[in-house]
Amino acid sequence: MLNQDITAKNTGLKKYKTGVKIMLVLALSSPFSVFSANVPDSQALIQQLGVSQQDLANLDQGEIIYFDVAETNEKELAAGAALYLPAAPAKIIGLIKSKGLASIDTAVTAEGVIPSQATPDAFKGFSFKPGSDEAANFLAATPGSQFNLSTEEFQALQAANSSQPDAASVAYRNILLQRWQAYRKNGLKGIASYDRGNGSEANPGGELRTATLDSKVLARYFPELYTAWLNYPAALPTGAEETFFWRNRQVESRPTALLLHRVQLSTGTGEIILSRQFYAGHSYNSNQLIIACLPYRDGSLILYANRTFTDQVAGFGSSMKHSIGGDQARSEMAKQLKNLRKAIK
Repeated sequence: MLNQDITAKNTGLKKYKTGVKIMLVLALSSPFSVFSANVPDSQALIQQLGVSQQDLANLDQGEIIYFDVAETNEKELAAGAALYLPAAPAKIIGLIKSKGLASIDTAVTAEGVIPSQATPDAFKGFSFKPGSDEAANFLAATPGSQFNLSTEEFQALQAANSSQPDAASVAYRNILLQRWQAYRKNGLKGIASYDRGNGSEANPGGELRTATLDSKVLARYFPELYTAWLNYPAALPTGAEETFFWRNRQVESRPTALLLHRVQLSTGTGEIILSRQFYAGHSYNSNQLIIACLPYRDGSLILYANRTFTDQVAGFGSSMKHSIGGDQARSEMAKQLKNLRKAIK
């Protein structure tokens, strides 16, 4: 009996590790482009992030270093990483603007910008394969963790005309449009909860609010941007530009719909990028990413903090799950930064 318990536990951990890895790859590959603001001096930011002298020496040698990002929610996985690149910020910014970090993620099957006057057709790049199990499962979905949908969205699926070949895709595009419209109108308060069944819910809007409130560097150096980001759709500060994206990405061999809000602010000395995934189709609840690109030595310092919220790290064994998740986070962040370094060379 004991051996069976141990085997089951190990199998669960393997599945958990795989899930965390997929979630982090998905979260870290958010599309960005860069504009610009009053970015703090790189040395001041390094000091505030608590980077040790040894880590600083490793950074100067071109190694990837990590800094602590406090987790304040049992569903949260948070991590920070930094890399020095011997290239001017303008070169790095140019690469990110032209290709985006999503270009190194082969699991992304389609993505596009959401126009200001969007209709369901704006999301037509997202689709289920007609007659697929995923399409059938979506139309038959009930509250739980298989799909991230609200109670009302599950009810709408039950009323959908499932006789049409593309019924699942059409229904999902309507849901994506409605979620985007609700976020545009009411910000974090407009994000509908996910119905997990048995009276339980996941609250992505509340999670993203927590992530923003915990963004101490953003609040200290960019108070106007911080306030606008927290209280969106409050007006953004002068010079900031925003873009909305939809994306279709394969996760665990399943198509995953994503809705992203990106804000960029730039000055002649540095860049800051905010990326918020306010809807994810399954596997995790929400994600927020903050990136800074600053002049440093003879090149640039890339700093970013990533916060992902998932039900998978809550509950029994949470401490162990968070430990595993932290290791997975650092591993995936390292891969992303190494790919960026290769692209710059």
